[in-house]
Amino acid sequence: MPIDEAREAAEFFRSLQDRICSALLELDGGRPFHEDAWERPGGGGGRTRVLAEGDVFEKGGVNFSEVHGDMSPEFAKQVPGDGTAFYATGISLVLHPRNPNVPTVHANFRYLRKGEKSWFGGGADLTPYYPVREDVIHFHKTWQSVCNRHPAPVDYARFKKWCDDYFFLPHRQEARGVGGIFFDYLEGDFEKTFAFVQDCGPAFLDAYLPIARRRKDDAYGETERAFQEYRRGRYVEFNLIYDRGTLFGLKTGGRIESILMSLPPTVRWLYDYHPSAGTREAELYEYLKHRDWANEA
Repeated sequence: MPIDEAREAAEFFRSLQDRICSALLELDGGRPFHEDAWERPGGGGGRTRVLAEGDVFEKGGVNFSEVHGDMSPEFAKQVPGDGTAFYATGISLVLHPRNPNVPTVHANFRYLRKGEKSWFGGGADLTPYYPVREDVIHFHKTWQSVCNRHPAPVDYARFKKWCDDYFFLPHRQEARGVGGIFFDYLEGDFEKTFAFVQDCGPAFLDAYLPIARRRKDDAYGETERAFQEYRRGRYVEFNLIYDRGTLFGLKTGGRIESILMSLPPTVRWLYDYHPSAGTREAELYEYLKHRDWANEA
């Protein structure tokens, strides 16, 4: 394994965790992150930071990990590269705001190596409950600008479609949220692909924080909270059934508390629920239809 590549990636992700946590604490103004440094049986470890009962975020986490070891032969067949030995480092975050007018957000960026094959993956996506058009456009335009600063194989249109396709619940026939970008197996020139990932990390703050600041003091009541908890159920379903990061962590003996950090604190499932026509709740489902948000006026 190219030690310099792995070290560069790990150092960047570790410092990105610090940068994002500092910015989130400044916005939240509540309790500090609870930090757990942990070791993985078999190799490596990480640093989990969880925020609970904050002023803005009801629950959130920003995780850094650097792990290595051997996959099971069965799981290794599903991952590119020869053999069973692997190395992985990255950052993963999920933020569940208290106010239903503030969207939930997810982002992760990672570097993996298996055998002689190495690649970057990651992305960011927005999951609003009461979406505002300017917010959705801002989120997508931010990621479009990042992608446009880098040469192929980086491509916003491709990464946006990849995100739309990936964060989709087939059993519900609906999107989890309004998308963003998603990419995987980004390989080739390490310096070029790493430069893109380095650009993506700080851009997360540009994409999300302005939205959270605008919406965190908006009024809401019990109806809005109930709908937020109902829609959080879709988040749980996706993460436990389809999410690659969750499955990778479980299949490689990851720390279960860090893996399930992404789940919201309170959720509800309602039988055969359908929002009434003309309500703000019904409006969400129009936003869940795939659109070219970055190029809307």
